[in-house]
Amino acid sequence: MRFYFDYNASAPVSPEAMEAFTGAAREAFGNPSSIHQDGQAARQLVEAARRDVAAMLGASAKEIVFTSGGTEADNLALFGCAARHVIVSAIEHPAVLAAAAELDRRGVAVTQAPVTGEGVIDLDAFPALLRPETDLVSVMHVNNETGAVQPIAEVARLAREAGALVHSDGVQAAGRLSLDVRELGVDLYTISGHKLGAPKGVGALYVREGVKVRGQLFGGRHERERRAGTENVAGIAALGAAARWHLDNGAAERSEEHTSEL
Repeated sequence: MRFYFDYNASAPVSPEAMEAFTGAAREAFGNPSSIHQDGQAARQLVEAARRDVAAMLGASAKEIVFTSGGTEADNLALFGCAARHVIVSAIEHPAVLAAAAELDRRGVAVTQAPVTGEGVIDLDAFPALLRPETDLVSVMHVNNETGAVQPIAEVARLAREAGALVHSDGVQAAGRLSLDVRELGVDLYTISGHKLGAPKGVGALYVREGVKVRGQLFGGRHERERRAGTENVAGIAALGAAARWHLDNGAAERSEEHTSEL
């Protein structure tokens, strides 16, 4: 008998997400930007999923941008908001570190914030790294290798006092921790569908209302002009179903897991 324990790399597609995916692929084949009946049926699925993802994050629906996954969402946050100086922690996922390296090649100053021996960002050293020209700070919520939970709310408080926007890669946190982006104080937050029980190829970026993100894809006014391209309706529907499942069952599941560890 084989057992699969690598959910942090990729979780199996849940029955609820699979049902939503196949139903959307079969029935909602219209382009969600089209005004005819089939297009509007697809649009309704996209917007219902947007509401569910927003509810899981404690956000409003208009603050959710659907992407092809966590990597694209991270890239959209960094390239869309950093212009002069960005701070990233030294233990970020390559989706953030590689994006920061490319920003550096393009002339944006990049600083890596150190971490402590426990694998969390060094809050004593962090304030000195902030500059008047710091546009963005990006610190992941939960580390994908160690599982260390970062003090995002405190990072956000310090960064915003200095006038910087705050992004957090929450790919390993969504579905595992109770989330409220407003309580965290972040401006941008990344999730990925295949960590939650949705298929690969879909994710989302929370963008706090009022934050301007420069789109990195060109060719349409989709996603409120933040991410051009016809939406992946089936994948988005599946992500919405996975988010809804975690909304309805996540607290009980986390409680059961905690009890089993005692």
